[in-house]
Amino acid sequence: MNLVTNFISEKARVGKNVRIWHFAYVGDNTEIGDNVKIGSLAHIDYNVKIGENTMIEGLVYIPPLSRIGKNVFIGPAAALTNDPYPTSKKLIGITIEDDVIIGSRAVIKAGLTIGKNSVIAMGAVVTKDVPPNMVVVGVPAKIKYTRQEYEKKKKRWENS
Repeated sequence: MNLVTNFISEKARVGKNVRIWHFAYVGDNTEIGDNVKIGSLAHIDYNVKIGENTMIEGLVYIPPLSRIGKNVFIGPAAALTNDPYPTSKKLIGITIEDDVIIGSRAVIKAGLTIGKNSVIAMGAVVTKDVPPNMVVVGVPAKIKYTRQEYEKKKKRWENS
């Protein structure tokens, strides 16, 4: 028996040293930078751009027109959206700038920009743009503290 484990469009451009795990989907006209990792069951739709050194965990949904920067981490089962009024005929993507961390099961509303070096907490529902260097948490997501404070907390955790 010959099982197909992934679907990667012939029209997708995939960089060097990209690892795509089982049962992932990559659509037409998608560009994936070098050293990207895509987890099992991830769905990366058409006309998406992903920067180098980005890690997309399993079960993540990335809709058409999304733009994801370099060195981004997207946690398991996070969902980006591109239709502010489902089922509208007009779609708009999400922009995630460089060095962003998105926690597991976060949801991001269509049309937003997630600023460089920001952090989206797990389970957060992001309904507004996130400024650079901020950590947002909750439903709806609100600014909790800065990325600098996040890094201090992370360091304390790792050293405890």
